[in-house]
Amino acid sequence: MAIHCSRICLQYLIHLAHDNVDFRLPEIRSLLSLRGKPFDPGENFKEKSPFWLLNGLSEEDVNSIMARTVCAKSAFELWGHGRTHSELRNSLLKYPTENMSPFLQKDSTYKINVYTFNKTLEFEDRIKKIDAMEYLSFEGRVNLRNPKHIFCLLEDYGTDPNDIPDEPLYIYFGRWIADGQRELIRSHSVKNRHFIGNTSMDAGLSFIMANHARVKAHDLVYDPFVGTGSLLVACSHFGAYVCGTDIDYNTIHGIGKASRKNQKWRGPDENIRANLRQYGSEKLYVDVLVSDASKPIWRDGVLFDAIITDPPYGIRESTRRTGSQKDSVNSVKPSEDYVGDSHVPVSMAYHLSDIFTDLLNFSAQHLVIGGRLVYWLPIYRPEYCEEMVPLNACLRLVSNCEQTLSSHTSRRLITMEKIKEPESPPGRLYPAMLLNPVFKGFCFRGCNESHWSTAKHAECCSTGTAQDQMKSAHYTGFKVSALAA
Repeated sequence: MAIHCSRICLQYLIHLAHDNVDFRLPEIRSLLSLRGKPFDPGENFKEKSPFWLLNGLSEEDVNSIMARTVCAKSAFELWGHGRTHSELRNSLLKYPTENMSPFLQKDSTYKINVYTFNKTLEFEDRIKKIDAMEYLSFEGRVNLRNPKHIFCLLEDYGTDPNDIPDEPLYIYFGRWIADGQRELIRSHSVKNRHFIGNTSMDAGLSFIMANHARVKAHDLVYDPFVGTGSLLVACSHFGAYVCGTDIDYNTIHGIGKASRKNQKWRGPDENIRANLRQYGSEKLYVDVLVSDASKPIWRDGVLFDAIITDPPYGIRESTRRTGSQKDSVNSVKPSEDYVGDSHVPVSMAYHLSDIFTDLLNFSAQHLVIGGRLVYWLPIYRPEYCEEMVPLNACLRLVSNCEQTLSSHTSRRLITMEKIKEPESPPGRLYPAMLLNPVFKGFCFRGCNESHWSTAKHAECCSTGTAQDQMKSAHYTGFKVSALAA
């Protein structure tokens, strides 16, 4: 029983990639929640560190995480750690022998790798560090090409490339368990994608969004602004059935002008289905259709396990919805390269505020309980504060991660989870933020383009009351105005 307990109560080391740093913790938390496990870090946990110690997991749990994550590089069963090599030695000598012995047998083969973060070591220095670990009783044979067991010495030299210490800040040693899925970023690169558009989502971020949404096999996932289907590709990789809608007829049908350099028109087989076929997941493709996200086309009730989307911001892609000349003087004619049927509904401006209101209301109506909504929210950084994230009484905010675009602008990846069914009838829901007394008397009124070009005065949450701050007439990339009496 003691031996069994020691194998269960192991500590694992996760080595993380040092890009998309803000997205790493929500991704690992989400993947752990799929296993019903809490995120239990070791002492002195630092979110920005490339090394995390996790408690309370089994090797099966770790393998499950690494089979999906694109934020982590590798995982190890931690045998020892310390601030110096002397502390590391003492820690390794205290590690239970029964945990080590199965991997040190005479009939086994092994190799030891040396990894340094933020510093490059010469080959001779790596060999010296390996030789210095002779106090470990490895009885097997060294096999560098195809070893049965791989061990790794990892040294952390901090995160500042301009201030690299002579000696590591911390050292770890452990048995390699598994690598993450960083290879997906290369194999699914948009550069090699069969069908792309101006705003096709980066492969790495697409997989991160799918992991934040906890997409799994046999789920039904929906993207209301599907575009060229980058998010559908990522979700189908994890075994989910995928579908989507978009107002752009040309994109949905894969016709019109191409987005690739030196190619004027799209080819005969450039479409979303072809993208899934490229990666062997066409059987999970349900369908996509031309539809206006502001108009209800779905039957009432629960339909989707996850909703993942990248709404248009009006920067590289216009924000449009169907309407008529009577609805607005700002109506927009179809694009010149439109080649659909002769009768086309006139499109009109679709304000960002309306986009997110409709998106949250739709998710509250059609997600299963526990299903997740993952979407991007554009913001103006000097005036942003967390109270500006749209909310809904049926959706719990799970995570809020920033991807910086410039000194003044960024977009935030918002993850929400449905916690209850809506009490209001369809079409009568509103984001909870708009019902908050702090914001009473104000509403969103479209995108203020100057937010994307010039700096504004005073950060949103720096001084004054909430009402005073809102009267400055700007809201996280949206212009705010008072409601008419």
